[in-house]
Amino acid sequence: MILTENQWAVFKILYETTGPMTINQIVETIELDIPMVSGTVQYGEEQGWLVVDETLREEIIPGEEAENAVKRGLPERQALSLLKETGRLSMRDCAARAKELDIPMNEIIKWGTMRGWVDKQQGDLVLTDKGRHAVDVLDDDEQALEAAVQKDGIYLDELPSSIDRQNVRTLLSKRGSVAKIKSRTIRSVQMSDKGRVELKEESVTVVKERNILTSEDITSGEWRSIRLRHYDVTLETEKTAPAKIHVMQKIIHQTRTAFLEMGFTEIVSPMVESAFWDFDALFQPQDHPARDMQDTFYLTRPKTAALPESDQVERIKRTHEDGWETGSTGWGYQWSDKRARQTVLRTHTTASTVRALAANPKPPGKVFCVGKVFRNEAVSYKHLPEFYQVDGIIIDENANLATLLGTLQEFYRKMGFDKIKFKPDFFPYTEPSAEISVWMESKSTWIELGGSGIFRPEVTQPLGCNVPVMAWGLGLDRLAMLRYGFTDIRELYWSDLDRMKEVPLCR
Repeated sequence: MILTENQWAVFKILYETTGPMTINQIVETIELDIPMVSGTVQYGEEQGWLVVDETLREEIIPGEEAENAVKRGLPERQALSLLKETGRLSMRDCAARAKELDIPMNEIIKWGTMRGWVDKQQGDLVLTDKGRHAVDVLDDDEQALEAAVQKDGIYLDELPSSIDRQNVRTLLSKRGSVAKIKSRTIRSVQMSDKGRVELKEESVTVVKERNILTSEDITSGEWRSIRLRHYDVTLETEKTAPAKIHVMQKIIHQTRTAFLEMGFTEIVSPMVESAFWDFDALFQPQDHPARDMQDTFYLTRPKTAALPESDQVERIKRTHEDGWETGSTGWGYQWSDKRARQTVLRTHTTASTVRALAANPKPPGKVFCVGKVFRNEAVSYKHLPEFYQVDGIIIDENANLATLLGTLQEFYRKMGFDKIKFKPDFFPYTEPSAEISVWMESKSTWIELGGSGIFRPEVTQPLGCNVPVMAWGLGLDRLAMLRYGFTDIRELYWSDLDRMKEVPLCR
């Protein structure tokens, strides 16, 4: 019988052991890795030398709050100490005491009532008879959690018979931060009668197995007792992650390339912008909801910004108040230069393109800007308070809505999207306006990526432009999410290098 050193180490320990051993016990005893031991056990079972038994066991694994829960008690346990003297507290007083002691009130109510320890009566939290009995007696799950923390994990079948295991499952299975109950398939192995006959030490020849022969093996003659391992060329190779730029940087680079290829000129502007260029120059009224603190980040330092030359400011002021010479009636309020001087973190890169329009209002012109913008958004799978945007304008006396939609369709085609749709929308500074959406396969829904339209005369004429101006603002973070298969926009900024390494270079 010819066996390798590692095979013989596994068989020998099982030969010398009368009872069964788990795979982990074998690994700990002979200090081999699990794949080597598992492979040897499988080989021994195929030869009829080993008997393998699989048992399903449930293990309690302490969570991040387990030690604190054992030391201080679960929230509902701590609540008993608040109630045991009077037996009753108003919800307000109980919440105040719980806040002082850093006990989550919602946990007290949820788990205290589930256990039957407390009850809500007429706005008060009342200690029940079951709760009084529980003051000095740990419940089944608390005893199990204490044992799990002491041993850094414990199987349910190892708990004392006095503990109701089903009660432990019920009370711990939904408290992941305290503990988790996981099912484990435990493989135990023991030597069969056939193995004890055929694997006697005198019947076995142990050979050394190596990947390569060294010069010392050859000169010493040791090579005669060495067997070279077979190489399985069908096995998967180790995964490698070639160096590559971050997906957001790649999208930004591809966006710039796409517009440059279409003949646009790139422009830049500061992230700290005046409300004048961010809102007023775009004919957005000073009482518009988007200009409220809950939607826009205003700065306290610097608190104000300089305005451009006075004639330009006067034209925009008049446009807001009475329409100036644009044919509009304006918004009909008294425009404030104080509000226009406020500094904001720019809410869109349209502030860049309207600056460019003011600097060069004569046709033809095609410019774009890529940069970070900021909005006071609720964080979700498709919203962030700061994100990247690309804005662009086309200044051309012959341009029209078809020009705008065709340009955007070509941009998204260059970015790899064919399923695009436009639908009418409203923006204070464009008319007509259109929203752009692309199809997100992973969520089976359309995702809105930005807005577009033709600047209203109230925007262009005060800046000295009397021809049509096509404009758009597109979100790049959502574009990256769609392009590279992310289902949550926040993943783009998490410190998950492994996830980033898996993102394909070409997609």
